[in-house]
Amino acid sequence: MTSQNQMSTGHLLALLTILIWGTTFISTKVLLIDFTPVEILLFRFVIGYVVLFLIYPRLMRITSFREEMLFIGAGLCGVTLYFLIENIALVYTLASNVGVIVSIAPFFTAVLAHFFLDGERLHKRFIVGFAIALTGIILIGFNGSFILQLNPLGDLLAFVAPAVWAVYSVLMRKIGELPYHTIGATRKVFFYGLLFMLPALFLFEFHFDLGRFANMANLSNLLFLGLGASALCFVTWNRAVSLLGAVKTSVYIYLVPVITVVASALILHERITWVTLLGALLTLLGSFISEKKVQRKDYGSTLPKLQ
Repeated sequence: MTSQNQMSTGHLLALLTILIWGTTFISTKVLLIDFTPVEILLFRFVIGYVVLFLIYPRLMRITSFREEMLFIGAGLCGVTLYFLIENIALVYTLASNVGVIVSIAPFFTAVLAHFFLDGERLHKRFIVGFAIALTGIILIGFNGSFILQLNPLGDLLAFVAPAVWAVYSVLMRKIGELPYHTIGATRKVFFYGLLFMLPALFLFEFHFDLGRFANMANLSNLLFLGLGASALCFVTWNRAVSLLGAVKTSVYIYLVPVITVVASALILHERITWVTLLGALLTLLGSFISEKKVQRKDYGSTLPKLQ
């Protein structure tokens, strides 16, 4: 695969992932009526793990303890901590607040990548693009109401989530340089994420009430989160990180609030105001500026195997 084809494939995979992830806030908010945050988290990633195992059942042989630690850290940060923190935040604050706050993940990722990854330097145009995109994201979050509703605990948790995701992005960039199959590597990350999730079952309210799955809304939303947002999207996102780098891929996270607003209008029939449209335009402009000047080295020889 040529360098240009690698970049094109990476952008397409990142865009596909974000198109799906942008609608997960709606599914999670619906499920929070009958499920606790930790229940949603466990069920979606169990579904995701089973699907990945069926697709790629081969046993992965890790060659060193250092490499194993990368998978352990990625599972802890990218699966257990990030989604548990985000789901708990949705209980205490508005979905729009969470959507805005977690969208600063590209900035945290860029800072960490600048210090811990080769070829992922932080550039001034990235900062300018970040400021423009964040302005747009805030306008989308207000959705024309201009009423600031602060929920300290929920908003604080929402700020922690993107920092944790940044650590995951850096770890996955390092894993992407190893000669492991992308699906197998993602499955291993899910395994450790589920392992670290077990203590949370005793710390938070959890019930094995399978009767809730008889509700088609619950079942369809969990299948969407498990099959689409977890099994499929983690594979496509991790592959995109391998092809584009952690910083360039993370810029696509700016688009999540835009997609969430559009999906809310189409599915929940929520009103889109001119302020929201302005915010969407600023977000798209900021993401374009940030992505434009992000540089990376050619890691083509160290990309994970496709088969």
